[in-house]
Parts: sequence; structure tokens; C-alpha cells
Amino acid sequence: MPRANDHRNTTQLRKLIASAAARLIAENGISDYALAKRKAASGLGLPENTHLPENAEIDTELQIYQRLFQDEEHNARVDYLRQKASEIMVIMHRFNPYLTGPVLDGSAGRYAEIDIQLFTDNAKDVEIFMLNQHFDYEHSVPRSPRAEAVLTIHDEDAVVNLIVYPAREERIMFKTRDGKIRQHARLDAVNRLLNSPGTDIP
Repeated sequence: MPRANDHRNTTQLRKLIASAAARLIAENGISDYALAKRKAASGLGLPENTHLPENAEIDTELQIYQRLFQDEEHNARVDYLRQKASEIMVIMHRFNPYLTGPVLDGSAGRYAEIDIQLFTDNAKDVEIFMLNQHFDYEHSVPRSPRAEAVLTIHDEDAVVNLIVYPAREERIMFKTRDGKIRQHARLDAVNRLLNSPGTDIP
């Protein structure tokens, strides 16, 4: 039968790993949570079979870290990235854009990328439009099997991923790896966030 001390030690260890992983994400720009957890555990000298924390635990520690050590910088960066997202969404309005990911939820760190979902009947239409608008872009590997393409724009000090889905997917609720609903927002909701910093996602 497990002892109370064992459970307490496991909980403390998970928190330690989550804190170290959050610091790697905030400071080094690691976007892959699984990689951040493995690096954190390795940096702490823990064995490979160590039970790692859930992504939600990393998110909690990340918010704490950003609030304590990057507060003003973090808020300014999120506002900047949301403004950039708004500008891109205006240009891409015909493809039903939605902002999602850390720029929307406010957890974006120094190296966070902007993720914008697009919904269209033909992914090639997006590329043709971008060529006509003289956008420089490159193809990236989709992180979701449901995405038809990911077109990445390197714009000054921001990276924008345009994730193209079939039009029929627009009404489907996307989920994170933890099984949570992945929030996304239309342009008007993003603009409300810009006009009222510190408010929750509409």
C-alpha cells in the first residue's frame, strides 16, 4: 500500500519538473511540451522512467513564471502578437480566420508563434491568394492530421502559422492533447481583447 509520504514526494517532484519545464518554455522558446518535460527531467538528473506532469500543470507553472519574472515584457509581447494576428486576419478574412493557441489565451512567451486557423473548400485557394498578395511563406508540417496545410510566414519578429482546414471543419470543436477544448476566436473577439487588455477570452 502506497504511503502518504510517497504520494507527497511524487507530487513535489511533478511540481519541480513542471516548474523547470515552464522556465524552458518561457526563456528558451520551446513550444513542444513533451520535449520541455523531458529536458526538465534530464536537467534535474532524473531517470527516463520518471512520471512526468500533465500539460495543464506546465501551464499553471508557466503563468506563475511569466507573472513573476516577465510580467511587463510578457504583456507587451502578447499585445504585439495579438495586434499582428488581427492584421493578418483582416487580410485573410475570406478564409474565415480564427486565432488560437498561446497568443489567444495569453500564455505566449518570448518566442511564441501566432496560430491562425483558416477554413476553405480548397487549400490551394489560400496559396494562390497569398502569392497574389506577394506573401513570402513556406510549407510547415501540420501538427493535426485534420489540417490540409500549414503555411508559415516569417514577418519581422513574429512567426505566423496559417493552418488550413476543410470548410466543413469550422463547426467542429478542436481539442488539445489533454482532451480540453482548444479555444479559438474570430477577429471581433481578438479586437476586443486588444481594446481591453487583461480581460478573459470572449
